[in-house]
Amino acid sequence: MSKAVVVYSGGLDSRTVLQHAINEYDEVCALTVYYGQRHSKEIVSAMEVCKLLGVTHKVVSLDFMQDIVGNNALTGTIDVPEGHYESKSMKRTVVPNRNMIMMSIATAYAIGISAGVVMLGVHSGDHIIYPDCREVFFLGMKDNIELASEGKVTLACPYITYTKADIVKEGLAMGIDYSKSWTCYNGRLKSCGKCGSCIERLEAFELNNVKDPLEYEV
Repeated sequence: MSKAVVVYSGGLDSRTVLQHAINEYDEVCALTVYYGQRHSKEIVSAMEVCKLLGVTHKVVSLDFMQDIVGNNALTGTIDVPEGHYESKSMKRTVVPNRNMIMMSIATAYAIGISAGVVMLGVHSGDHIIYPDCREVFFLGMKDNIELASEGKVTLACPYITYTKADIVKEGLAMGIDYSKSWTCYNGRLKSCGKCGSCIERLEAFELNNVKDPLEYEV
């Protein structure tokens, strides 16, 4: 029986990867990490989706990261910047080494349950700002994961070369209900529509000629 562990934030990209895994593997286990992010509403989305799909779901708390990664817009007191990801201000959303930490935990989980792959939903739009979202980083992590597991676990990032619009296109083709996903970096009742994450999401739906099912403040 083939088994996969998906690092599942509850966002659009990881929701698509989750569905991709469900379609490809006999059993899928989702791992969600709370690292002190103010947009923890995404975890609620992850829990709801996993319950709906009958997917085994683990939520791991790493709230200590707030104390060690410095002040940033996701876990600290800095305001979430508005505008496109290309803006220098978006660097304030970097949580140092977040993906390596999450992949290490996911790898331990995969080894423990005899899963053969750890999957993440990173894509090409992340590469500009986040060093741990670049393809070269994941190639190195793939080697390390295989070493750590003695070749029993590998790393898969099926959308590493995709744009957000490409991911939405694929997800819509798989019938995903994106109303059950959370993207906004502000953890308010509605998505702000102004942060880089919201803007990229809205543009991805627009490029697919589909209305985003989420409600926005703007």
